[in-house]
Amino acid sequence: MVGLLQPVTFNSEVYVNPKCKPSPVPVPVIDLTDPDAKTQIVKACEDLGFFKVVNHRVRPDLLTQLEEEANKFFALPQSLKEKAGPPDPFGYGSKRIGPSGDMGWLEYILLNTNHHLSSTKTTAVFQQTHAIFREAVEEYMDEMKRMACKVLEIVEEELSIEPKEKLSKLVKVKESDSCLRMNHYPEKQETPAKEEIGFGEHTDPQLISVLRSNDTEGLQICLKDGSWVAVPPDHSSFFVIVGDTLQVMTNGRLKSVKHRVLTNTKKSRLSMIYFAGPPLLEKIAPVSCLVPKQEDRLYKELTWSQYKSHCYKTKLGDYRLGLFEKQLPFSLSNV
Repeated sequence: MVGLLQPVTFNSEVYVNPKCKPSPVPVPVIDLTDPDAKTQIVKACEDLGFFKVVNHRVRPDLLTQLEEEANKFFALPQSLKEKAGPPDPFGYGSKRIGPSGDMGWLEYILLNTNHHLSSTKTTAVFQQTHAIFREAVEEYMDEMKRMACKVLEIVEEELSIEPKEKLSKLVKVKESDSCLRMNHYPEKQETPAKEEIGFGEHTDPQLISVLRSNDTEGLQICLKDGSWVAVPPDHSSFFVIVGDTLQVMTNGRLKSVKHRVLTNTKKSRLSMIYFAGPPLLEKIAPVSCLVPKQEDRLYKELTWSQYKSHCYKTKLGDYRLGLFEKQLPFSLSNV
């Protein structure tokens, strides 16, 4: 049985721009066993940068177990949770998102998925929990890595990307800089008069993100016209989010999508996000087989480490892809 969540003090004076009125939108649903999945996935990545995955073959009992164990961690006394913090960026954090002043109605743990790199804060999280939590986390990470690679392989096939595994190999290799984040948005004693920010608007910098949450609403994505739409929760499925790195490598064909979480209910929300990232020293640039001519490339080459460091120093809502964008020649930029 999951214990009652302990009260946590948050700054709730952060409200949503009233001009952004969310409305429901049909989210593309992709069956990974469908022969037409590759066409559907690429279209969803081009149109929304976002889609739902069903028939993913992840055991339902694993999802239930991990959610229960995560809730047990967040139900611990604050003093015990803080033994795994402050985040470096791994470990336990509360309210503060990154070093640039972003705040939200949440607490979270960020876990290193690379077993070849030690993280004292990741170890500290597991020291506050039963062994079953670590076992569930490690199995879940393996499943998310498998799913992320499968999606990237499908994209490679549909776009005829060469060499083979150009994208998916970046996640498969042991040097892959991926991570798992668990966000807990505590329940509220009273429903607020205005929707409040749980996690502010942002794009994910990695290749793709694989997200799962409980059945509490709150996730929203931003459409091309700037309007925000609510994503109906579905605890049995996963959502895939295109990241900045994949946008760069496809020269803007597949679009990273802004998303956020709002909190306006008395029910707590728990989400788990696997960020599929390339090795730190990997050079990120448009794939040459998609854009043979240098002058047609919208982005210059950077290492993943350079872009990751840049993102870490900026605010959530900043436009961070500008670091990648090629500058127009002086004669053109002043026309």
